[in-house]
Amino acid sequence: QESMHAYAANVYTSVVEELVKGKQRKFIAVEQEFFRLWWDAVATDTYKQQVHQLLQEGQLEFVIGGQVMHDEAVTLIDDQILQLTEGHGFLYETFGIRPQFSWHVDPFGASATTPTLFALAGFNAHLTSRIDYDLKADMQKNKKLQFVWQGSPSLSEEQEIFTHVMDQYSYCTPSQIPFSNRSGFYWNGIAAFPDPPKDGVYPNMSLPVTDTNIHLYAQTMVANIKERAAWFRTSDVLWPWGCDKQFFNASVQYSNMDLLLDYINKHSDEFGVTVQYATVGDYFQAVYSRNLTWEIRDSQDFLPYSTEPFQAWTGFYTSRSTLKGIARKASSLLYAGESFFTQYVRKHPASSICKCGALKQLQSLRWAVSEVQHHDGITGTESPKVKDMYMNNLMYGMFNVKKLMAAIIFDMNNAKKNGEVYSSVYVKDSGIPDVDHYVVVYNPLAWNITTFVTVSVSHLAMSVYDELGHSVPAQVQISAESHSTYDLYILVAISGLSYRKYNVKPLNGKQSAFIGRSVKYKRKDITRADQQSRQLLPVVNNCYQVLFDQNTNLMHSITERETNQTVQLTQEFLEYHVNGDVMKGPISDNYLFAPNASAVPVSKAVGLEVVSGNLMTEIRQYFYSNVSSQDYIYAVYTRMYTVPAGYDGKLLCHRIEQEYSVGPLELNREAVLRTSTNLNTRQLLYTDSNGYQIQKRPFKAYVNNTVARNYYPMVQTAYIEDDTTRLMLLAERAHGVSSQGNGQVEVMLHRRLWNNLQWDLNYNLTLNDSSVVRPVIWLILGTKAVTNILYRTSGLALEHRPVVMFGALSEDKPKPPRQLQQNSAHGSPVTVPPNLHLQTLSIPGWRYSSNHAEQVHSIRMGKQKQGDADFSRVLLRIRHLYEVGEDPVLSQPVMVNLKSLLKGLGSVMVVEERSLTGTWDVNTLKRWKWKTAQYPSKGLSNSTETSENCIVTVHPKEIRTFFVYFQGQ
Repeated sequence: QESMHAYAANVYTSVVEELVKGKQRKFIAVEQEFFRLWWDAVATDTYKQQVHQLLQEGQLEFVIGGQVMHDEAVTLIDDQILQLTEGHGFLYETFGIRPQFSWHVDPFGASATTPTLFALAGFNAHLTSRIDYDLKADMQKNKKLQFVWQGSPSLSEEQEIFTHVMDQYSYCTPSQIPFSNRSGFYWNGIAAFPDPPKDGVYPNMSLPVTDTNIHLYAQTMVANIKERAAWFRTSDVLWPWGCDKQFFNASVQYSNMDLLLDYINKHSDEFGVTVQYATVGDYFQAVYSRNLTWEIRDSQDFLPYSTEPFQAWTGFYTSRSTLKGIARKASSLLYAGESFFTQYVRKHPASSICKCGALKQLQSLRWAVSEVQHHDGITGTESPKVKDMYMNNLMYGMFNVKKLMAAIIFDMNNAKKNGEVYSSVYVKDSGIPDVDHYVVVYNPLAWNITTFVTVSVSHLAMSVYDELGHSVPAQVQISAESHSTYDLYILVAISGLSYRKYNVKPLNGKQSAFIGRSVKYKRKDITRADQQSRQLLPVVNNCYQVLFDQNTNLMHSITERETNQTVQLTQEFLEYHVNGDVMKGPISDNYLFAPNASAVPVSKAVGLEVVSGNLMTEIRQYFYSNVSSQDYIYAVYTRMYTVPAGYDGKLLCHRIEQEYSVGPLELNREAVLRTSTNLNTRQLLYTDSNGYQIQKRPFKAYVNNTVARNYYPMVQTAYIEDDTTRLMLLAERAHGVSSQGNGQVEVMLHRRLWNNLQWDLNYNLTLNDSSVVRPVIWLILGTKAVTNILYRTSGLALEHRPVVMFGALSEDKPKPPRQLQQNSAHGSPVTVPPNLHLQTLSIPGWRYSSNHAEQVHSIRMGKQKQGDADFSRVLLRIRHLYEVGEDPVLSQPVMVNLKSLLKGLGSVMVVEERSLTGTWDVNTLKRWKWKTAQYPSKGLSNSTETSENCIVTVHPKEIRTFFVYFQGQ
């Protein structure tokens, strides 16, 4: 909002005015969040009319068209798709346009998921900029900055995209001019915060173009154009004009630019250059029509990213861990809320809940989750004030969606009229009252799940019953965090997209929850541990035996019981000490990680407490700086589950769940958890790319900064392995991860920094983060074949844990319903096979026609429907989780009958297959096909085969998007 006030609103207002004045002028706009704020709150009807006109004339071009320019390293593909869809839906509904080019100039490094994402969205070309400085120099010299990128090994040429990497000047105009000590080319100066200057005079306004200096200006510009021309294969040079926070006074910009361009074109014989205003689309069209043959790049990405020998941008993989955690929690709640609302609308058409109000509640969270994907959002590279804005918007959206879900449950239970009435349905993240109450648990995944949910209670003696009054397995124990409350673990088994209700009562009679008994062990000095007399404490479930060394209270080994493989495994916390004084050397900040030396162990003593019960054992380790310290900064809570007979415990049994408590740290410390094993991994690490595919990360030695340059983002998954055994880590938020030694994997959990770099101080970009963070990681150990199957379902089970809500009962006791209902809002549950993931089931609410000619016509006629959202169109996405050839069974294509998949929601009448963000009918989407040595013929590429009578075959790694319409709509 401050940016809107200081300059952003003026960008759109003054650019629109200037484009109208000169038909030759062009402009590209990227982030829809800013544009929509202007469109809704600032733009007059005249400006709106002019925008429509300028888009038709091709003077104004929207590129990317998402809500934001998203980060590529620490975001989930689901959230990238969400924010892209959110922006594209607005653009198509409002203007009937569909962006076809990207402008990913500012994310810190480039992921291999991005080319696939933009190809699926129907883009013809992709543009990126920030890649390793040394790699860029090499590619530039060899004219290899342009290539056809096949980001996905499985989709390969089907979803390839032509990619342009910007040269060393990146996306800003070079401002040095040799004939003056003032800057050049930035005639509107620099935006002034918080208010625009009254007199219109901004700081740093460039030297205006005059008769006396126009030749010198032209020479400077031409020289730079020719320098760049040598780095590219065609004689077209993309010369970006502008930078961050530019064009807020577009008239002074364009009037100077006009003079300069005219002058160069008048003297083109002398200069050997002609210049024209262009959009990104104009540039790519020119390169495409040259009809050259391009090299193919495979699924290798451009992460991590360094700008100089000591500037590795690998700190932001962990910066502001709390924000990263909340962003993912919000994304997961939104996912659950969308499918819950969609089922409700389909099955309760005459409901008492106002659908428009409900959609607004969902939209508030869509907006918040979209906006935080920004490359200065979830990355943690914003000032504290902006971070607070992201947090507030996320919390507000989450509150709205929880309120909506509670209202739906309340409404459906009243609708059943079987005497069961909630006096309230409320959602809190902790404690519940001492009266009888319900716990309502919704499973947002389209698979059956068996897992534990945790509820905070005030008594040790509790019992839990299901809808039929049968006892439900549960365990209660004193909470690790507070000694006045107890944690109640309830074993839930729930079908896909369904909810169940559990009655939690203070003990009355015999059926009690199991009680977890605590044993505290003496704190051990790990520096003086006696290696001779090793006493090992076993903790066992059906899948693993974990041994703890009683001399040190540290983990010693894990045995996978099925194969009887034992892996020596220890975990310790270490800290990298970093420098905060620019006079003394490289610094760490929100972006950069610059360790002084190797990491230093943090604790000399470890305390141990084991809480064991019939369903779960929790091992609590507390790490102290020395034997007599009062307080700890680090703790690990490790949980292992035992599932009773009659439940499907495969996933639960195979995960060792760890929750960490880290902080508050001392200043200029970066905290890592290092897991060391005896696996011979040759220091090879694997990490996921945006939760979509796996990247191989061999350790690379550099002259400088080797530790930091071997850090990679882990969005969901990281693993190490030897020839037989694999150790997997699954995360619920992004972290930096590295393998700094054979058999090792370390995860950066938290950072607290302060430095005196002027740029950081100006923007208040210090990371003096004194919070305590509580990330969760699941460990899975086993053979490659077994872990390969387990980690996909487990990763999604961690990402989409059940949503827990509480309801208090009114006085009259309910009569239990006669048969157990798995309430998928009372229809059959929605279930997909284990190699597919139901990625989206929502009611977007867009009012656009899915017939393009019709949509364009109604906009031209000024007839686009205002008023109520469209509740009849359901958006469905299905993703295949496996790569080609990865698993003999699960890597096969899958036939899905959409009619029977969705029969619980009603009778499917029409299915339309769409592009990733919904704006193209796949039958009319023809992307440019760029010539490569492999595929010499150039032409338009058609997309995948489409669905006949609602039966679709989903191939490995595909993400298929559909609009579904039901009978009676």
